[in-house]
Amino acid sequence: MDAVDPLTTDWSEDSVALMHGLRDWSARFDELNRHLSSWTGLPTSDANALGQVVWADEAGEPLSPAQLSRQIGMTSGATTVLIDRLERSGHVTRHRESTDRRRVTLRPTPEARAANDRFLAFAGTEIATVLQTTSAEEARAARAFLTRITEAAAAANARLTERARTAR
Repeated sequence: MDAVDPLTTDWSEDSVALMHGLRDWSARFDELNRHLSSWTGLPTSDANALGQVVWADEAGEPLSPAQLSRQIGMTSGATTVLIDRLERSGHVTRHRESTDRRRVTLRPTPEARAANDRFLAFAGTEIATVLQTTSAEEARAARAFLTRITEAAAAANARLTERARTAR
């Protein structure tokens, strides 16, 4: 596929509306995260991290501290401090489940999972309804689009990271 110059391209009304929709979803998701923060009594960054840990554990793919650091956009040092806070407050535990005892994974505590479940039961009804009433065809198309747009954002982020690294 040929590269498209975002500044000189004539954008269709649908493309503009789609980008606005993605922006709006991002803003509403961020707002939900702030509500989770209030619900759990945690700082927003901690609630976001805890949510990432819970979702990864639910998927059967517990996060390492390095993976969490990448997902929440914090340095490894700042992430370590955040994990220490979550551990002290009884929200996460560190595990050495692998034969490689150096590999640490993060798991939510049963209490943290229960608090997250209470939040989702209260706040997730509308989103769950939309997901359950979306046709398989529509879900596949949306997932394919989200995969492509996420990969495009990842490529842009990698290019920006490399530029910042070489500019030093």
